[in-house]
Amino acid sequence: MKLKWKSLLLAASWVLLSIGTFVIIILTHPILSTAKEPPTPTEVASRKLEVTEIAPTPEEIARQQKLIEADKLYRGGQISAAEKLYREAKEPFAKIPDIQERKEAIVDPAQLSPGGRVYWREALSGIESKLESRTMVPLELLVEQYPEFIPGRIKYAEVLRNDARTREALAVLEKATTEYPNQPDLIKAKVAALAESKKWMEASLAARQFALLNPNHAQAPEFKQLADEHLKRYKSHIRAKVRGNTIANVITGVLGYAVTGSLLGPFSALDSTILLFKGEGAVGESVAKQAKKRMDLVKDEAVLAYVNEIGQKLVQVAGREEFKYEFFVIPQSDLNAFALPGGKIFINAGAIAKTNSEAELAGLIGHELSHVVLSHGFQLVTQGNLIGNLTQYIPYGGTLGQLFALSYSRDMERQADTLGTRLIVASGYAADGLRNLMVTMDKQQKFVPPKWLSSHPGGNERVRYLEELISRSRYNRYAYEGVAHHTEIKDKVKQILKEKKALDEKKRRNR
Repeated sequence: MKLKWKSLLLAASWVLLSIGTFVIIILTHPILSTAKEPPTPTEVASRKLEVTEIAPTPEEIARQQKLIEADKLYRGGQISAAEKLYREAKEPFAKIPDIQERKEAIVDPAQLSPGGRVYWREALSGIESKLESRTMVPLELLVEQYPEFIPGRIKYAEVLRNDARTREALAVLEKATTEYPNQPDLIKAKVAALAESKKWMEASLAARQFALLNPNHAQAPEFKQLADEHLKRYKSHIRAKVRGNTIANVITGVLGYAVTGSLLGPFSALDSTILLFKGEGAVGESVAKQAKKRMDLVKDEAVLAYVNEIGQKLVQVAGREEFKYEFFVIPQSDLNAFALPGGKIFINAGAIAKTNSEAELAGLIGHELSHVVLSHGFQLVTQGNLIGNLTQYIPYGGTLGQLFALSYSRDMERQADTLGTRLIVASGYAADGLRNLMVTMDKQQKFVPPKWLSSHPGGNERVRYLEELISRSRYNRYAYEGVAHHTEIKDKVKQILKEKKALDEKKRRNR
């Protein structure tokens, strides 16, 4: 009996010690602490950059005027005349040799060379006779020498899967779909392989990306249905895992509430569970609701109407009608933006002030919107510790510019770039909006690295990829830029940031 009481007292002490430690951590966290700290070198440099704005050169001013005139012609229906001016104002992309080297896809064996047809016949004969040696060798040679032959790559992956070499099969399909993203049979094979491996979210994303990137394709509705089916399976899988940890979640949730006294900062595991049960729309809705209460948001009607108009234009072609899309502007000067699952997009005012046209801003919004449409945020949340909490995604207090800092994978970023570019093209903007945004950020990085780059890798490699995407897909980069109105909104935003900075400095002096 004494042992039992000792055990209970020891457990109670451990809980109290844990709570005490957690409270100390929270109270000493730099975001919540009232102690003043000296500014970091980056903050100092940022302040200098805000004070000393680089004046545009005469060449840049002339280029902007030419774009404004081209925009007027484009809006007036004089497309050819507008395109001529756009071409004069924009420098051509650097030559991209890969575009010429990559061959057109082949789906009919009759289009193969005599040697290719021999490999294909040998492979099919080996499959029929169930002799691996007669199957794998010709298939490997076929894929190596004729990568443009889509049925060969599909068959190769199929044989690998049948041989329990699933990882290799997925690698084959991933490479093939990267090179030939518009081949429906190839995408179907990839979706099937992912689903067979119980990677339902990845299967859903692959199917949805094809449907969104090829909205006029005859099989687009079929791929959308596939995406919805696999997303449903993924959510069922998540719910089953969450149910298995209900008791742990309740305990953790109660302790989290006892320590913080609030459902915000951090979310408890109980809250995480409830949100996961409700789905991705509930995650964004819940966080956005608290963000609107706790965060200082821009309220200027003209600025909000401008951002919302761009966002809703992109939403119309995005393909996820089940979400309630909202766009918010944060009065922060850095070029930053982030998206919550379910369609809540937050854009720093600095992103408006530092972009050069509506097309560039649309590129930024389109990229973030793509993370929402492709369920990237929800995927990362649900892949986290299901009996833990959302603290790693929602930092203490929902601080400005850091409310939802997700670490997207390279593949997710590539998907968001691809779909984001497709969205702005489908909405009538110049196809190089996102590419030009990357160039703008690359120039600014010489002074102070934009926060957006910390979670969204940039640099020359990304610019080159976007140029290749635009060139290969034959997207039109000589379409609407939207310079004049964007400049008017930029002036408003700069004034808002200037007033906020003066107010913040006054508050600091009065402390």
